Amino acid sequence: MHSIFGTKHLILVALSFILIATLFILSRRIKLALAFKIAFYVGIASEFVKIFYYIIQNEEQYGGILPKTDLPFHLCSIQILFIAFINFSKNEKAKRILMSFMMPSCFFGGIAAILIATNSSLNGFWVITAQYFIYHVAITVLSLRMLFDTETLIKVSDYFNCLKFLAVLMLFAVYINSMLYDGNPNINFMYVASPPQSGLPFLNENHGWFVYIIHYAMLIIFCVTLFYIKPILKALNRKFSGKNK
Repeated sequence: MHSIFGTKHLILVALSFILIATLFILSRRIKLALAFKIAFYVGIASEFVKIFYYIIQNEEQYGGILPKTDLPFHLCSIQILFIAFINFSKNEKAKRILMSFMMPSCFFGGIAAILIATNSSLNGFWVITAQYFIYHVAITVLSLRMLFDTETLIKVSDYFNCLKFLAVLMLFAVYINSMLYDGNPNINFMYVASPPQSGLPFLNENHGWFVYIIHYAMLIIFCVTLFYIKPILKALNRKFSGKNK
């Protein structure tokens, strides 16, 4: 049984970060549109592997049905839908709003998933381990490629678009969890129902769900603000510099 931050996990973490650095350097040589196309095919392949693996793993209990817990409604897996939209949509405004959300969410989500790997990814068949880490490496690289894209400079307006999109997405997650809930506590998409793990120092339900969700929202806002700190500081500098003239 392999545990988080055990020998196997540490090796996978090291390989993942080496792969992220290497692929990011290589991605700088291609256009952003091609990077999205590659990410789309990686995402599709990842979902096919996951679907067949978890159907086979749970065949005795569910038959040929994918368990509800493995639907693509977590912060990382739902990115496949957004990557598909950006690949096929002609609506530049909608694509820009999506990208403003995807940059921080793919980065923080991808890194967090690599560091806090699921039990099945560490102890399942090798193909599901490869699928898990390769997919999260891919969305992390895509986030960095968007961030450092010279043709799409991020603005402070992207920061506010990201926060608004996140608010809508969290509401969506509440509805999805409610519709799919059947008594299984593992149905907890985007962790709006309960913390990702028990015993966490800040994200816990020691004072009830309402306090937990406020803490969760505060953490998200902090991470997004940290990601967009450069354009925020530039905007503040322009504003106060203009007032002093």
